[in-house]
Amino acid sequence: MKFKISVSGLLLCAVTAMAQTNVEKVIPTKASGDGITYSLPRTSFVVNAEVTRVTVKAGPYYRYAERYLGIKDVATEDAVYHELGKVTLTGKGVPDSDNTYKIEFRQKTVAPFAYLTPDGLLCAINEVYVPEEQTPEAVAGTEEKSRANIPPSSSVYTEELLMAGSIARQAEVAAKQIYHLRESRTDILTGDAENMPPDGEAMKIVISKLEEQEKALTRLFTGVETRETDWFDVSILPEDELEHEVLFRFSSRLGILDADDLGGEPVYMNLTALERAPELDPKEAEKKARSLKGIVYNVPGRARVEIIRNNRTLVKKELPFVQFGTRETLAPVLLEDKKQPVKVLFYPETGAIRQIK
Repeated sequence: MKFKISVSGLLLCAVTAMAQTNVEKVIPTKASGDGITYSLPRTSFVVNAEVTRVTVKAGPYYRYAERYLGIKDVATEDAVYHELGKVTLTGKGVPDSDNTYKIEFRQKTVAPFAYLTPDGLLCAINEVYVPEEQTPEAVAGTEEKSRANIPPSSSVYTEELLMAGSIARQAEVAAKQIYHLRESRTDILTGDAENMPPDGEAMKIVISKLEEQEKALTRLFTGVETRETDWFDVSILPEDELEHEVLFRFSSRLGILDADDLGGEPVYMNLTALERAPELDPKEAEKKARSLKGIVYNVPGRARVEIIRNNRTLVKKELPFVQFGTRETLAPVLLEDKKQPVKVLFYPETGAIRQIK
């Protein structure tokens, strides 16, 4: 699940306002008047894991693969297992119900206008909001893919092969057919075939058909492997640092499992503060909360996130982290100049200022 806001999904709020815009913290029981209500975000993490389900079906002649074809590594029994592939990490902003604010406007004056996300996060003031382009890493894994080795076609079972009595005899006949196909392809490529294709395009078609038949017959010895890939999102909303927090579990038999499901091995997350705002005592915190009288925005801290499996680091990344930061304000009067209104863009995923024009 990728954090993406499209312009068509934004809420544009434009209302008439006063000479001095009033910003106050929202109290759920208090009646609201005309204005804009927005929330500051908290940082959550979305971990995207690529999981491939592998289905193996043994070929009927696997016992004779080494004897007739010299192939040792073949499937000897049917099996289904899972592989954990690429793991990516992105930060996502979720509305903080404890930090929701209302910008109230008085009538008969020009007001600033604001863009909000559908869930009420602030994107821009006095400016049309255009989301930043996603990085290649952010969009990686959004395309589904499935690849499989094609099972052997029934057309490979020639009359001679079907008439062979035992499995051992069938394997011998199939091996002879493989070598015959190889010789035919070599003869065509060297120009020694009795009936050469009339032109280059026809030669390509004939060679392709010969190779297709050879592969289908070879799978009777080596088996068939089918691979289907899916992606799973795991979300976490940390409040503070984490050390060896079980993010999810993985089982080669069952795939992705919940963190409390002991049927798989744990995949851990470590979260370490790199930049953290000074911690305030209760009186200082209350005093600062009362002083937030303008457009309130976040100044995030910074964190290092690691995802680990079997003592191997799958992801190591530094990201802005709102819970380690603080809140500041912009004076509303800056936004009300009719001739030169200040335009402010925010990062909706963090609530931080992106640009002031």
